[in-house]
Amino acid sequence: MNAVAIPVSLIPPDDEERLKKLYQYDILDTPQEYVFDKIAILASQIFDTPSAFITFVDRERVFFKSNISALEGNEVLRDASLCSIAILDVGTTIFNDTHQEASLSDNPFVQMEGGIRFYAGAPLTTIEGFRLGTVCVIDSVPRQVTDKQMTMLKTLSSIVMDELDTRLRTRKNVRVHTDLMNITVHDLKSPLSAIMLYGQLINEKSTEEPVQKMSQKITISANNILSSLNDVLHLSQIEDGDIKITRDRLDVCDILQKVKDSLDVLAYQKNQVVSFRKSSPIFLNLDGSRIQDVFENLLNNAIKYSYPGGKIDLLITEGDGKVLIEFRDQGQGLNQADMAKLFTRYAKLSAIPTGKERSNGLGLSIVKTLVELHQGKVWAESAGKGMGASFFVSLPLR
Repeated sequence: MNAVAIPVSLIPPDDEERLKKLYQYDILDTPQEYVFDKIAILASQIFDTPSAFITFVDRERVFFKSNISALEGNEVLRDASLCSIAILDVGTTIFNDTHQEASLSDNPFVQMEGGIRFYAGAPLTTIEGFRLGTVCVIDSVPRQVTDKQMTMLKTLSSIVMDELDTRLRTRKNVRVHTDLMNITVHDLKSPLSAIMLYGQLINEKSTEEPVQKMSQKITISANNILSSLNDVLHLSQIEDGDIKITRDRLDVCDILQKVKDSLDVLAYQKNQVVSFRKSSPIFLNLDGSRIQDVFENLLNNAIKYSYPGGKIDLLITEGDGKVLIEFRDQGQGLNQADMAKLFTRYAKLSAIPTGKERSNGLGLSIVKTLVELHQGKVWAESAGKGMGASFFVSLPLR
């Protein structure tokens, strides 16, 4: 056990490097998890205290990954937390009775009614020696502890670090695979688009029915491969927590026009008409590639589930500080069971692709994630089966 000598400053000299390491773990502001709560509960049982925490010391606050106590919330100010003191020492930190520590006389959590009288914390230390936070226990009455208890607390802190390091290694491995997948998808997009175009040209130039049918199959198959690759890539990024947006000032009408132009070939194969009257430019702060993915997914679905010869309308309106984009089709529509599971991963809906296209059940869940990253909303409306459907994307103007 270490005697506590509280320095004037609670900010260690290497705090910037320490914070960089902390942020690599992507642990801040994540919800409570049973695997960490079990460790905190075990610490509470070892010391027979009513409260235990797993904490991470951020720049101006201390975040509670696990909070086994009556204290509400998941963070406190850094300069008021005893964990800010504990990370200054390489060993375990203990206050048997905080009221005997003159330097804690103005600490709000010590002086409040039923406040902290006992504190013991073991730092969460990286292999480089950075102390990110603590596994700690507290009580509202003074306590004496044994060397064995403090050793066990230190062991629990090493278990937490093992879990964090395992997650970090896994994320890095996933990111390598994601990067490779991203490169693959990018490299395949151009030839797949070319294949789709060639299929359309063959269909237009040939009057022989077998050749036309074969060209339609080529076009549909190329589009299915491209859609599946994009969905798998997005899913991998979402699960890894690595999907981010980079905003630029872009014309949403221009993006929608490009999507229509690229997918007209699929509608043509099914004798469908995609109608879009481009309005004057509407500029939003968007990640162009992400929003294009959203629009492609929704228009692709409208083509996929609409009957041959049908009409699909793309509409854009402004109002109440938002831009509303509607994908309206005359297809199979949605029943109540469909509406209940829309936008959930691997959802199987009642509608069946009308051109033998494939669906992996991922598209709409990815659309929801990408739209919400833009602080927008996505939803669907339908009068029922056989009555068509409209999918709406609402994006803030500012």
